[in-house]
Formats: sequence, C-alpha cells, structure tokens
Amino acid sequence: MIEPSKDKRRGSGAPAKAAFDPNGPVGRKLKSFYDVIETEPVPDRLLDLLEKLDEAERKAGGGL
Repeated sequence: MIEPSKDKRRGSGAPAKAAFDPNGPVGRKLKSFYDVIETEPVPDRLLDLLEKLDEAERKAGGGL
C-alpha cells in the first residue's frame, strides 16, 4: 500500500492530511449528507423486519 504522503499521482500539492480533515470541505459535505439521511424516517418495511427478528429471538429464548 502506498502512503498518501508518498503518492506522486496527487498532483494537487495539498498535504495528504488535509483530505482527511473532518472540518475541511470533504468532511463538511459528508456531514451534510449524513445529516439529511439521519432525519429521514425509518422505512416501514425495515421496522417490520426488525420486529420479526425480535419475535424470532424471543421464541428461540435468546432475548436480551
């Protein structure tokens, strides 16, 4: 594996650590995407599947 600081293909001249900065442009954009997804409701189909899983675990005696 090539270390980001030794990758000669970058060409931007920016330090590799800047690409991983959570407060940098990429980090802010990812956070904005996450914030939108986080506020979306959980689909009913997923809730139904989770309920079925809980029921199967209770029947198997594996309930927490």
